[in-house]
Amino acid sequence: RCKNLSVSFWNSYWMLPSDVCGMNCFWEAAFRYDYMKTHPSEKMHLAVVACGERLEETVTMLRSAVIFSIKPLQFYIFAEDQLHESFKDILDDFPYEGKVNYTLYPITFPTENAAEWKKLFKPCASQRLFLPLILKNVDSLLYVDTDILFLRPVDDIWSFLGKFNATQIAAMAPEHEEPRIGWYNRFARHPYYGVTGINSGVMLMNMTRIRRKYFKNDMTPVRLQWREILMPLLKKYKLNITWGDQDLLNIMFFHNPESLYVFPCQWNYRPDHCIYGSNCKEAEEEGIFVLHGNRGVYHDDKQPTFRAVYEAIKNYSFGDDLVHSLLQPLELELQKTMHTYCGKVYKVFIKQLTKSIRDLYARRSNGR
Repeated sequence: RCKNLSVSFWNSYWMLPSDVCGMNCFWEAAFRYDYMKTHPSEKMHLAVVACGERLEETVTMLRSAVIFSIKPLQFYIFAEDQLHESFKDILDDFPYEGKVNYTLYPITFPTENAAEWKKLFKPCASQRLFLPLILKNVDSLLYVDTDILFLRPVDDIWSFLGKFNATQIAAMAPEHEEPRIGWYNRFARHPYYGVTGINSGVMLMNMTRIRRKYFKNDMTPVRLQWREILMPLLKKYKLNITWGDQDLLNIMFFHNPESLYVFPCQWNYRPDHCIYGSNCKEAEEEGIFVLHGNRGVYHDDKQPTFRAVYEAIKNYSFGDDLVHSLLQPLELELQKTMHTYCGKVYKVFIKQLTKSIRDLYARRSNGR
């Protein structure tokens, strides 16, 4: 395919703005490839939980993971039974044999408290809390919500596992960058991590460490393991939590802050980062790495920048030229959104995407 690339693309390849990849980006790339060189056969493990009308959204997320990633991907898809056949039909048609494997799981909660967990926040949402206990043989895992889109290789976020220090067991991004618009620091009725809390829509986990750790807590002077702490936390705080399992994670890492590695905001970029004015400086400098379209913004007209990216990836056909079939049409759509706050900074939505496409074609031309 790379032999059929147009000359105009290769011209644009070398004429990309210099700010697409500054020195920070250079050193990140150097770390990434060093990590991959020392973990050559490592498979990346990605989990998602899908219920209700989330089939299309989940598949679009998985497509975005497949398009740019380098190492093989193993998907763990937890879904309601009626969705399993549709997932099989779609994923078996992915044209990347050997690069992508998947396993489908039913939605399961501890039998004695299943009803309570099911009604927490949204149906199935709290399933993620039990992944370390269900996937007992998986060492590390990237959990993402269905409304996530990867704009650079999963390999890059996966490599953060190599940056964990001896006490860190998981990585998440802050809920807000700007405390004046923060939810937790203004409204929470329970402990939360840091200044503005953390968002659990993108959660990288060393599950071996999670299973082994004994957590400090405010229920008993005795430290509790993951399997022991979840239900007592729910019982204590269920009348005070709004965002379900995310709130429980905030409480846990409030008491165990040394256990969390914090991602910069461009690894979990949400509407709150631009609808009140741009407040993710890292995205302004390097672009968005992982887009999180929470609050249903992929499916309504409230945030057309987010919807444009979602539609572009959803409609992209594997094997088509990424510049002419994805990037260029997307930029035209984004330019139509400049009347919105997020549209005013629409270039952050394609800055990293442009680089990811350039890097992908460079790898192909080198036979990688």
